[in-house]
Amino acid sequence: MAQKKYKPATKKESQTKLKTRPKKKRRKIKFTHLLFWGIVLCLGWLQIIHLGSQTQNPSTGIQNHQKEAFIKKVVPVAKSEQKRAHVLASITIAQAALESDWGKSELSSKYNNLFGIKAGPNQNGEYMTTKEYVNGQWITVSARFMVFENWNESIQAHTQLLVNGTTWNPSHYAAVIQAKNYQEAALALQEKGYATDPQYAQKLINLIKTYHLDQYDY
Repeated sequence: MAQKKYKPATKKESQTKLKTRPKKKRRKIKFTHLLFWGIVLCLGWLQIIHLGSQTQNPSTGIQNHQKEAFIKKVVPVAKSEQKRAHVLASITIAQAALESDWGKSELSSKYNNLFGIKAGPNQNGEYMTTKEYVNGQWITVSARFMVFENWNESIQAHTQLLVNGTTWNPSHYAAVIQAKNYQEAALALQEKGYATDPQYAQKLINLIKTYHLDQYDY
């Protein structure tokens, strides 16, 4: 069998091979750059999403020192009412914080109504809009709310509501008064329809746990 003779590469073929090699390196470099900038863009979007989620959280508008100041302000009267009427101080403080948005709502800051207590026919009150959970959805309604001289009056009125019950049942909130701990009291409030929010009891319990409000119970 005849052997194939070795044929040296021509000058043109050598130049062609030399030209093709750098191109592969350029492609590798381009791919690396694209990958790098892709990661940068992804991280940028993640940061934007994170910041967006923070702005949607209403609690971020109230600083911890403001919450601490609120608790410090209501603790003395909450403990006094517990001693007088057996309403747990932790429940009073948690309800006040939740209902009034830590004292920042218009109803609490302008009319000193911390608990959203509605006014009766012969009581001093102001009409305001509020959100209530009805038939599985939140709706805006107008209601007449009591006006108080200060927060202490509001807390005392809250105690009287729990002690005296409703016009149709004086023992309506008896389970709240008789509760052995804040968990039982929170569940009793929801069961008796103090608020329409289906998560009301759990929100109270979470507030008490987060800010250790049960330290004021005795």
